[in-house]
Amino acid sequence: MSADGGRTLYLDGAISNDTWWGDDVTPAIFKEELQSAKGDITIWINSPGGDVFAGAQIYNMLQEYDGEITVKVDGSAASIASVIAMAGDKVLMSPVSTMVIHNPETFAWGDESEMKRVKDMLSEIKEGIINAYELKSKLPRTRISSLMDNETWMNVKTAMELGFADGMLYGAENGVTNMHDGQNPVFNSVLFSKRDLADSLIKKVMPQASASNTVEPADQSQNAPAEKPAGDSISALYKRLFLLNKMEVFS
Repeated sequence: MSADGGRTLYLDGAISNDTWWGDDVTPAIFKEELQSAKGDITIWINSPGGDVFAGAQIYNMLQEYDGEITVKVDGSAASIASVIAMAGDKVLMSPVSTMVIHNPETFAWGDESEMKRVKDMLSEIKEGIINAYELKSKLPRTRISSLMDNETWMNVKTAMELGFADGMLYGAENGVTNMHDGQNPVFNSVLFSKRDLADSLIKKVMPQASASNTVEPADQSQNAPAEKPAGDSISALYKRLFLLNKMEVFS
């Protein structure tokens, strides 16, 4: 029972359809706890993720729940656990917690046809996961897909800027600060991506590269000292960045 009278549930551990030692979170166990009473609830999440389909069931249970849901991430909401977090009406993260999103993975064995079938399956599962992220973050699907491709780790500030979290715990008198307003966020955090880095540098270099097309005539007097270029010209740098960007796009 939380301080405001609402219930508190804990999603702590790996997510699975079955549990051998009682240390996994299963849809059956979670459903029993969720439906044991009514009213608003707070769900604390600390999970590395696990089975996609089990996580999808828990996500749907929360979406169908008749009551306000506040999700609080105290350790990590990774993989399918981050999808479950998206079902919260409010998603709050500790200053030291993380959220991790990435592409779905599996093991496969078989011939070429079987490998293609598994590839197509993973593609469809990814689209389903993007649906949940898109509903919460309001980000473009292509942006979300890129974040998943790069296995993005987000601290609370990055998650807030990207729309995956609404606020940070313990940052104000009421315990929450900087509530996300649901609008398109402003991207201030640095997420390491070679493609994004190249895009950013190209945008900065292009105006200077255009200006560098006009070159002042060199001083031809015998007394003029010979100057050795300090490094690559801006135009050459631009070409290299452009190639880096193209390589990343098609890699």
